[in-house]
Order: sequence, then C-alpha cells, then structure tokens
Amino acid sequence: MRSLFLTAALTLAIASVSPCAGAAAPIGAALEQTVAGLNVLPTDAAALPPATTRNGHAILASFRDGLADAQCDGGTIDARWKQQFARAPARLANEDEDVLPLFGYVVDELRAADLPTEFALIPFVESGYRPAARNTGGPAGLWQFIADTARNHDVPVEGSYDGRLSAVDSTRAAVRYLKTLHGMFGGDWRLAIMAYNAGEYRVLQSMRRVGMNAQNAQPEKLPGLSPITYAYVEKLHALACVLEQAQTHDEWMASLDREVPILQARTLPAGVALDEWARQQALQGNQVARLNPALGSAGNKKRALPVLAPVGSGGSAATAAADAMAAAAQPQQPEAPA
Repeated sequence: MRSLFLTAALTLAIASVSPCAGAAAPIGAALEQTVAGLNVLPTDAAALPPATTRNGHAILASFRDGLADAQCDGGTIDARWKQQFARAPARLANEDEDVLPLFGYVVDELRAADLPTEFALIPFVESGYRPAARNTGGPAGLWQFIADTARNHDVPVEGSYDGRLSAVDSTRAAVRYLKTLHGMFGGDWRLAIMAYNAGEYRVLQSMRRVGMNAQNAQPEKLPGLSPITYAYVEKLHALACVLEQAQTHDEWMASLDREVPILQARTLPAGVALDEWARQQALQGNQVARLNPALGSAGNKKRALPVLAPVGSGGSAATAAADAMAAAAQPQQPEAPA
C-alpha cells in the first residue's frame, strides 16, 4: 500500500512541473517534499485511527472462534429447540433492530474474560436480546435477572434506576458470575450453564451424589436436577447449530455483510438527560434510547451512570478516557433507596 502511495505521489509531483529545460531544480524540490511527506504516513495498523464500526461477518467470526464446542451435531438436537430459535438468524439480519451490535458487544465482553461464546446465546434464550424485556414473574432485562439476584451480583435496583435494564450493568454481572462458575466447574461450559440456571450448590450436590467431579462429570447424567436445567444446555447448543447452519445460506450471509457500530460502555454524567447526551456526542438518539431502557429518566439522576453507546470518533480508548473525565467532574450523590 505504501508503494502505491509513493508511485501516485511521484507521478503527481512530476506532472505538476513544466517540462522545460530549466525544470530540473523544481522537479527535484517537488520530489524531496513529496518523499518527506510520505515519511509521516502510518506504516502499520496500530498507527491508524481506531475503528468505530465493524462488519457483521467479523462479529460472527469472533463468535465462532470463541465457541468451546465448535462442531454442531445436528442429529442430537431436539427439534423443539431448533424450531423455537429458528428466527434468531433473522433477528441478527434485521437492520431495523439492534441485535447484531448488541450480540457483538456481549461476544466482546465474554472473549475479554476468556469465556466460551456459547454464553453469548443466553440473552437469546432469556430475552430475545431485548434490553427492555420484562417477564410477568419479575425478571427483567437482557439477562432476565430477578431483583434479588441482581442485587446479589452488584446490579443496582433502587429508586428510579433498575440496573437490570442496563445492558452494561447486567452484562458485567453476568460475565462475572459466569467467570466464577466456569472456573468452579473446571472450564466445562455445560456444567457452568447448568449452575447458572439451577445454582452452583445444587449442581455440586448432584455431582457428589454420583461421585463425579468437574473433570469426569457427564452433565446429562447428573441426577436430581430440574428438566429446565438439562434443557438449558440443549437450547444453547441448538442455537449455536441454528447459527452455524444459517451460514450455508448466501442470502443470510449477505444480510450480515454490513457495517454496524461497535458498542462500548460509556458514562452518562449526573443530571444530564439521555437525549441531550446523545446530541452532544452526535449519536442517534433513538438508537441510544433503545439500547438503554434503564435511563429513560436519566436527567433526574444524582450520579453518573453507565450507558451503552457506539464508540466515539476517537476510538474506544479515547472515548473511555473522555467519559472517565466527565464522570470524575460530576458530584456523586447517593440515590434515595426504594
């Protein structure tokens, strides 16, 4: 690429000088200026401005690269789950929804924690990747935490702020918990997900009952657990297979071949309304509002809060630094308890 720049620049420099006999000196000067200018061009990717968008194929590739069980044995998948999640590929392909960039955000967080990306399918099972999802039984948000579980994992549910509806707060909590379970059960994602659903002590008790440990356990043969817990593993594997099989369809792959924003946890300063902050950042207010249902009345908050939004034009590091400075400048007053 650098040689192409050099060739083009030399051609322009020569063409810009009159071809008369006395033009040798101007030509030489022009060439020297051109070469000097080329010396300041970036020579490696690290020197280029950070990306603010990425292709949907890159998100899919990152997901596949992070799978613990990359091979799909379609013959072992219950047809019920394949039918239940048959629309997941269409949700990722839909440009009118935020599922693809949200999925990319969760995949990023899991890979940063060195966790298998099967876990990125949990929000499909729990909420259909809808940050504002609420269940009549009480669970809410992307990961469908109940209030007590959320508080136990340091997700604030207080006053007018419900952190379960924050994709940032809830995803951070889910990743922390999954990291603990993944280590507790010897890196077996299936045991970890069963513990995520049923509770770690219940799974440990079941393993001890039959003399199994994390190294030799057969999740499908653990006794005394709810059918829902066994099905949870099956659902995630079925979802992974549905996405893998979708890759054989050219139309679906073409629908993912588009640029979507890279989402990042940012900071909403205290007392600033979400729509006002979005305008200040030159972001689409409607999209930011959809991604952050927990911040509907953020202008009334007395402390800075996390907001999930596209990376700023300076890249993720510059955006994080600017947001941190904004948060530090804000007075931190505690929210009144519920």
